[in-house]
Amino acid sequence: MHSNNLCNGSFYRLLGLILYVLSTPLMGNSTKDDTAIPFDDLSLEELLTLPIDPNTINILESHIHKAGEWMIGYKFKFMDMNGNLDGSSNRSTASILADFPITPTSMTMEMHMASLMYAPTDDLTLMVMAPYKRLSMDHVNRSGRRFTTRSEGLGDVKARVNYAIYRQPFDRHLVSVTGGLSFPTGSIEKKDDTPAGSNQKLPYPMQLGSGTYDLLAGISYVGLFDDWYWGLRTLGTVPLGKNNNKYRLGKRLEVSSWMTHQWTDWLSGSLRLDGQWWGNIDGADPDLNPLVISTADPNRRGGVRLDVLLGFDLFIPTGTIRGHRIGIEGGVPIYQSLDGPQLETDWQMTIGWQWLY
Repeated sequence: MHSNNLCNGSFYRLLGLILYVLSTPLMGNSTKDDTAIPFDDLSLEELLTLPIDPNTINILESHIHKAGEWMIGYKFKFMDMNGNLDGSSNRSTASILADFPITPTSMTMEMHMASLMYAPTDDLTLMVMAPYKRLSMDHVNRSGRRFTTRSEGLGDVKARVNYAIYRQPFDRHLVSVTGGLSFPTGSIEKKDDTPAGSNQKLPYPMQLGSGTYDLLAGISYVGLFDDWYWGLRTLGTVPLGKNNNKYRLGKRLEVSSWMTHQWTDWLSGSLRLDGQWWGNIDGADPDLNPLVISTADPNRRGGVRLDVLLGFDLFIPTGTIRGHRIGIEGGVPIYQSLDGPQLETDWQMTIGWQWLY
């Protein structure tokens, strides 16, 4: 242990308050490395340079790093969908087969996401994210035959900038805006074998991308007090034009609010509410027949969902491997209303790793 370590949490709280008061008239901006967080086992030098991030593993849009910092990350997300909703009401398989020759019964989505972030200044952070997706959907037709379709590959790559437009000393309150572009790197031509024949075009939810350049824009707020952090983030996605298959996905709006408690210098827990709204598809792929299956109908793709998620982060604040973080977050919907029949989400989980250096 460093010779000037002081194992007294009250002292660090008092020290943080004193530094805050003294610096208020002097500092117009401050980076989050200045945050005085009362971790008993850290030296004064370590305390004042501790790279604590109050965000959960799934909230990248509100990250603002110190000038010269890099962060690389990886996360794995799994989502399970089972059963169909029409509005907020359940639809039985039999009732859907009365309207369509084929219906989906369940679906899983696996996504591997690689991310890279860099801060050229204290207020500006650049990021790029590249997903790799694996999709699987189970079906049944009127004759009782069951089959599964699958697709796999690179999704749409996203590039964003985050800029802090308001911050208080020690980042007690920080407001940032984000803007960027989603590139059409994910395929919209995925095919698989079905009872109708081999190498058939798959419906919209089984495609890997949007096929369009999409505008990304949002705003985030993050606050902290002592060992508590909280935040609110909004992010909108607007497709720019139609793709080569004569359609564009619906506009999307995501709103997340979270509360995080730093239990120790290496462990935090979070509770998050995540709301999503997405519109129906504009246009239609001429290769898809909306009378055969609901997933091929562009007017049955919109919806709204509210999820509650619980997360835990393990963080290494000091030592030769400082800056590494492992996070896990999982949750379930508490409300869904879908333009259906449409598969409903049952649960989701994300496991991630980040390295700040």
